[in-house]
Amino acid sequence: MINQLPNDRYEKGRGAQFNPKNKFLKGEYVQEHMEGIDDWEQEHRETQFVYDDSKTLVNKVTSPDVGMLWSANPYQGCEHGCVYCYARNTHEYWGYSAGLDFESRIVVKRNAPALLRKFFDNKNWEPATLSLSGNTDCYQPIERKLKITRALLEICLEYRNPVGIITKNALVLRDMDIIQELAKMNLIRVFTSITSLDEDLRKVMEPRTASYRSRLRVVETLSNAGVPTGIMNAPLIPGLNDMHMHDVLKAASECGAQWASYTVVRLNGAVGGIFKDWLHKSFPDRADKVWHQIAECHEGNVNDSRWGNRIVGDGKFAELIKSQFDIYCKKYHLNETKPELNTADFRRVKNKQMSLF
Repeated sequence: MINQLPNDRYEKGRGAQFNPKNKFLKGEYVQEHMEGIDDWEQEHRETQFVYDDSKTLVNKVTSPDVGMLWSANPYQGCEHGCVYCYARNTHEYWGYSAGLDFESRIVVKRNAPALLRKFFDNKNWEPATLSLSGNTDCYQPIERKLKITRALLEICLEYRNPVGIITKNALVLRDMDIIQELAKMNLIRVFTSITSLDEDLRKVMEPRTASYRSRLRVVETLSNAGVPTGIMNAPLIPGLNDMHMHDVLKAASECGAQWASYTVVRLNGAVGGIFKDWLHKSFPDRADKVWHQIAECHEGNVNDSRWGNRIVGDGKFAELIKSQFDIYCKKYHLNETKPELNTADFRRVKNKQMSLF
């Protein structure tokens, strides 16, 4: 594991700039001194993939305020490197750090398709929407090669089980053939995460994600193909991207989005230290102001675990954000209907080789 980078050393292409200690590990290896070019080069790490034969894939979501009942994540850790990501903390359960490890040590559940079949074949399963990317993005870069998410969509189509997708990656359009078939039976909705339209901000806050222009193209392409689609304008970070909300919702609506939602950033666990370090290195002129405004939205803390409140925050600033969001959604005809997916056509497949279409 690597100590925090000095303030004058900023690693481009990474969200986190260091590896905080894993709270579950008693001991750790650290680099005591960073001197010379050899030490600096060690920070430019290549992404490594850890192939895991997991025992389970589908998780029941017990949190009452996240809008999903079941989730499946074919990957743990995420190459996208979004500095604010709440999923960073879950990487500690795998023995890694929530910092650089989260975006450069990716756990791949290579047997995910077999696990999903087994799950759907269970006679106790009552069809419900399965959310892909409840934790980390199911369309992160390695998916282009491994096609695990594509296989999961094929199985959802085969069993006629509804599925929801949240992604920041235009790679989702690769699977339009399957997505359109699911849409014909009202078995899918796709949400694209769009945090801003400022590319300079994206490059430091979400360093290895698709451009905002590409994400709007995803929304437009899905909408034109008849696929129910919306956006996540999340997280909103006071002083960084909250002022971009209007332009994001307007652009999304013009591209055909039907729904929109948002969250106010919260920095639980190791994410707080990672974000604060990044904030002072990326935006030193306003770092303290942003930090305090985040705290104002969570009763003086940057972390928040209160059901309901943790998502949208509270206090005057959070109320202002909510008021503006509601006004813009009404103006641009977002959230006028509720997305309901089809659970009536679910079937257990006896012949595993049957045609998908």
